[in-house]
Amino acid sequence: MALSVRERAIGAIVGAAVADAAAQPMHWIYNLDRLREVLADLEPTPEFRADSANPFYRRKTGEQTCYGDQAYVLLESLSQCGGVHVDDLTQRTYKFFGTGTVYDLPLNDPYRKKGGPKAVLPIDGPWRHGSLKAFLRNVDAGKEETGCDEDCQMDGITKLAPVVAFYAGQGDMLEKVEKVIRVTQNNDICVAVTLAAARILEHFILNGPSPKALEAVLAQLNDPQRQNPQELDNVVIGKTTFALQNIHLRAYPHSATGMCPLAISSPVFCWPFKKTFKHSNSISVGIMAHQFRNLATR
Repeated sequence: MALSVRERAIGAIVGAAVADAAAQPMHWIYNLDRLREVLADLEPTPEFRADSANPFYRRKTGEQTCYGDQAYVLLESLSQCGGVHVDDLTQRTYKFFGTGTVYDLPLNDPYRKKGGPKAVLPIDGPWRHGSLKAFLRNVDAGKEETGCDEDCQMDGITKLAPVVAFYAGQGDMLEKVEKVIRVTQNNDICVAVTLAAARILEHFILNGPSPKALEAVLAQLNDPQRQNPQELDNVVIGKTTFALQNIHLRAYPHSATGMCPLAISSPVFCWPFKKTFKHSNSISVGIMAHQFRNLATR
C-alpha cells in the first residue's frame, strides 16, 4: 500500500533523526583505514555501534550529533510556532547550544583563543562546531544577521527534513528553508546546496519512490523561471551532474569533503544503492555515504 504525503513527510523527519543517531558513534572518522577497521566487525549492520569510535567527541549511542540536535531544535520551533519563526528559532538554538548546556565545554568555547594547550581528544560530550560558535558570538554581539558567513559545512542538508516536510508542496517552501539556514549559516554556497537538497527531498515526499528524482530536480535548477533562484545554482548543477555521469565508477574521482559544494556530490554518488534500499541497509549505506562525505574535513 502506497504511503500518503503526510506519512512520507513524517518518515523524512523520523528517518533523518534515526540515521543521525545511527551514524553518531562513527562520526568524523577521516582515516579510511581506521574506518574499514571499525566497520570490519559490524557489516552488514554498522548502525548504532555500541562503543563510540569517534576520534573527536564521545556521546552515548542513540544520542544525536551536533547536526541532529539542530534538526530537533528546528522541529520544536516549527511545532510551537506553527511554521518558520526566525526569532523563535534563533532563541531556541542559542538556548540549546549556549552557556550552561551539554555543549558548553572548554574546548568548544566560542571565545577560546587559538594557540593554547593542545586539545586532548576525544572529549567527553558533544562537539560544538564552527558555525554554531560563530552563531553564539553573533547573537552575543547583537547582530541582526546571526549566521556564520565563513563556515560552509553540510549543516543545512542535515537539518532540513522538518522544514521541508512542513512546507512540501507549498510555493514558499524554498524561501522558508533559506530563512532557516541563514540563522546559523549566512553563506551563499551553503544556501544553494541546501535548497537543491530541499528540492530533492520535497520531490520524494510529494511523489514517493522516483528513479528520476535527480533529473527532475536538475531540470528545476535549469529552469530560468524556477522559484528562489540562487547565483550559485550553476555550481550545484555542475557538481551534481558530474556525480551522476560518474556513478558507474566504484571510487569517486573527487576528493571527499564535508564542505559545500563538493559535499553534495557524495550522496549523489551513492545513488546506485537506491534499488536495494530497505529499512536496515538504507541506514548502512547512509553511514558509508556520511563517512565518505566527511572524510576530508570537519
